Amino acid sequence: MEGLLTGRFGPPNETKRSSNGAGGDSPTDNLNMAPSAAADSSLTPVLVFSTFVAVCGSFCYGCSIGYTSPAEKGIMENLGLSVQGVIFCFRFNTIGGMVGAILSGKMADLIGRKRTMWFSAVFGTAGWLSIAFAKNALWLDIGRLSIGIGVAVTCYVVPVYIAEITPKSHRGSFASANQLMGTSGFCLIFFIGTIISWRTLALIGAISCVIQIIGLFFIPESPRWLAKSGREKEFEASLKRLRGKDSDISEEASDIRVYMETLEQQTEASFLELFQRRYADALIIGVGLMLLQQLGGSSGMAYYTGSIFEDAGEVSFATGISGNLGLQVLAVVQIPVSILSLFLMDRSGRRPLLLVSASGMCLAGFLQGLAFCFKELPNLKELTPSLVLTGAMICSVANTVGLAGIPWIIMSEIFPINVKAQAGSLVTLVNWSTAWLITYTFNFLMEWSSAGTFFFFSGIAGLTVVFAAVLVPETKGRTLEEIQASIAHFL
Repeated sequence: MEGLLTGRFGPPNETKRSSNGAGGDSPTDNLNMAPSAAADSSLTPVLVFSTFVAVCGSFCYGCSIGYTSPAEKGIMENLGLSVQGVIFCFRFNTIGGMVGAILSGKMADLIGRKRTMWFSAVFGTAGWLSIAFAKNALWLDIGRLSIGIGVAVTCYVVPVYIAEITPKSHRGSFASANQLMGTSGFCLIFFIGTIISWRTLALIGAISCVIQIIGLFFIPESPRWLAKSGREKEFEASLKRLRGKDSDISEEASDIRVYMETLEQQTEASFLELFQRRYADALIIGVGLMLLQQLGGSSGMAYYTGSIFEDAGEVSFATGISGNLGLQVLAVVQIPVSILSLFLMDRSGRRPLLLVSASGMCLAGFLQGLAFCFKELPNLKELTPSLVLTGAMICSVANTVGLAGIPWIIMSEIFPINVKAQAGSLVTLVNWSTAWLITYTFNFLMEWSSAGTFFFFSGIAGLTVVFAAVLVPETKGRTLEEIQASIAHFL
């Protein structure tokens, strides 16, 4: 546990002996060889396009998270549902998410990353169409359930696919495109949801799924999955296509083969075997980040932003700014922050961004808790709307820059491919189960104490700062094989 407690697992750029060298190199030494500079720096049109197609699923995920707040009133009016009825329908998204989480890892292992993304896109498309043409609450329930299954699978398979196709020096930036597209979907729905009808909004959510279904026919399968499946010719062809036909992939391909040969010496881990000592560090990191991400209240605040603004001020919001405009301000500010995060991911690293993000969430929760305390004081009541808006903006920026996406990036990096299915399903299930818990209890918590709710979220964010500082390793600039070998303690 010493490496875990120091928050790192050896220097990122430590040079290891070549697998061809003499002197009895261990399998772990072989795993830590760095790919050639030429292969590592390859940014090809195929790589960029493959990443774009993959993150179209993330756009759908963002749309599904942002859909609740702007669509709630329109659905109530058109279908004659109560507030509680609409909330009940929307909770099917997280129920579907838990089902999708259970399926995601094993499915991606059995049928491949591409087919799994196709599965999630089909479910997403069906779900959005069910909502767009819904005649009653049942079709809303079916639609949200279907979308939940699709986006939960997306949450696992997209970062895994991106991590497995990109060279190490660009992996963080490409993986951040996942968060950028998710944020873009969330912001688009937030921004235009106050202008167009909820049915049209659902059709917009389906567009990215259709684009992904078509695009998947033109991108390669993950080379690492192909290597694990023993499809040698397809493995080399896929890697060559991703790195460019003039690139030298021999060293990178050799590293992956050596790693796979080492894994073949171990049996495919069952779910219970996942809890062996060798995987304990990775599990603590993966599960811990997913728990803290959701217990910090990000899902609850995303689903019920409009309600929070209404609670902050009865008629006007922050000296004449309407609640709808408040939603739009939050939407607009997240896009440049996501782009900034994309450029910083491979420069500053994962852990610094995570620390900044959690610290910002801690401050935001404290300000919003303080704002609702002021609401009970006649002399300070007028400060509540503006302070809630300020806290919401800080929360939005801080969450976008790190906590919203980095746990998924780290999840895709730290688990060896022989346990990635079981571990990925577990951490994805933890994330969606906790999201369901938070969204289910959020209104009850706000009724109990609005200030207390946000102070609780602030405290969880403070705990996240400590967790990231002490336990989370920096994975910037290291191959997947290096990261996984150091964390899993292969013998």
